[in-house]
Amino acid sequence: MQQNSPVILGIAPLSAADVVAVARHFAKVEIADTAREHVTTARAVIDGLAADPHPHYGVSTGFGALATTFIAPERRRQLQLSLIRSHAAGTGTEVETEVVRALQLLRLQTLASGHTGVRPVVVDTYAAMLNAGLTPVVREYGSLGCSGDLAPLAHVALAAMGEGEVRVVRQDEEPGQPVPASDALTAAGIEPLVLVEKEGLALINGTDGMLGMLLLALHDLERLVTTADLAAAMSIESQLGTDAVFAADLMALRPQTGQTASAANLRAFLADSPIVASHKGPEDGRVQDAYSLRCSPQVHGAARDTMAHAAMIAERELASVVDNPVITADGRIESNGNFHGAPVAAVLDFLAISVADVASVSERRTDRALDPARSRGLPPFLAHEVGVDSGLMIAQYAAAGIVSELKRLAAPASVDSIPSSAMQEDHVSMGWAAARKLRRAIDGLTRVLAIEILTGARALDLRAPLAAGPVTGAIRDLVRTVADGPGPDHFLSPDLEAVTELVRSGAVLRTAKEHANA
Repeated sequence: MQQNSPVILGIAPLSAADVVAVARHFAKVEIADTAREHVTTARAVIDGLAADPHPHYGVSTGFGALATTFIAPERRRQLQLSLIRSHAAGTGTEVETEVVRALQLLRLQTLASGHTGVRPVVVDTYAAMLNAGLTPVVREYGSLGCSGDLAPLAHVALAAMGEGEVRVVRQDEEPGQPVPASDALTAAGIEPLVLVEKEGLALINGTDGMLGMLLLALHDLERLVTTADLAAAMSIESQLGTDAVFAADLMALRPQTGQTASAANLRAFLADSPIVASHKGPEDGRVQDAYSLRCSPQVHGAARDTMAHAAMIAERELASVVDNPVITADGRIESNGNFHGAPVAAVLDFLAISVADVASVSERRTDRALDPARSRGLPPFLAHEVGVDSGLMIAQYAAAGIVSELKRLAAPASVDSIPSSAMQEDHVSMGWAAARKLRRAIDGLTRVLAIEILTGARALDLRAPLAAGPVTGAIRDLVRTVADGPGPDHFLSPDLEAVTELVRSGAVLRTAKEHANA
């Protein structure tokens, strides 16, 4: 997708980049004409079944454990209204704007597929809400990751009906205060939906929340794992480690894709370093570096391979139509279990393990830099006046505390299941919970890497008159724009926050790539 181009729904599966563009950068959405035709055709199937005296699940029956209860035609609109109101039962803190927008977009893509049986007006309303920046208030808890992300999706549907609350959010603006959805729809010129047969189910039966968070996480991790390679390069260089172990022929002896990529990054980030060159040769006297330095490509590479597997699952899910019941290509309406979040939940948990591991090895590299017994000549804790100043001692404490939490967050949510709906829904994926803890884990990894980069920058300064390499030196200079170098102790927390923002925004990685290609 070109920058500022609209995202077209209904022709082909969305890409991960499409989701990020709409969720984070407020790209507009448009519905393809062919998609509207398919939506109209599928709706005709539902209208025919609605007139059938025989019950059809989701059309003329109740839901879940009430699937055998026939609903008379004159009560079906109330059924849809009751379904959305009762399922909009989220509680807790509000979910982030980007997550809600991803949720809205992914449900809209399924609605536009022509397999759900909604009317075209439903598709148009969801698109209009996204384009107007109307972001329903969705709460943290409520989804078990089966029958879809029911409660989160119900909050979106409720807002489309003119009930509940929304925030009006536009690019580069702070979200406004919550306002009644009816007022926001009126201000945007959007008519509230009045749902008819099947539409309530179609709006809430999807894995859209967990998938949206997976796609956003993968986007962030692409940046963070390469940033981890950069942080490792700064640690290896400043601790007088060797780059010889990252040679391409050594990596070829174990042809793991992720490991090969990370090693190539380390070679590029350490290239032409006077510090590395200063201790090459047999006179160095050290046989080999510690694992946290020498095995960085293996650890970071494992995370890359996990990400590749998760991206494959995400791509398949993007190509999926998740609803129950669903309208098939030949016009049948069939119940199914495609709303179960197991495939997505498993890779969300898998990623949380990798995030914890990358952060763990980063913290170990930071700790080595602060320990005079292992840092090869650096002052204790990189302090200015040892004994009076503490240097970066407590920054390592912060990293250690985060890593400890990341290990707890690595415990899988997807192995848990609590039956619901009177045992009709007796096995659930907990995929939403897996996604929520992964988001927190990614924030933790960002901070741990920032602490290592801040530490590496100070350690490189303390190696003077030896000079850092072109890439690591540029990162050290970037850090110096927001954080002081060696000297007496000062208020450290603002430095940690500022460097964290450099990592999160991608400024660190952009700077590294510019100088690696110079």
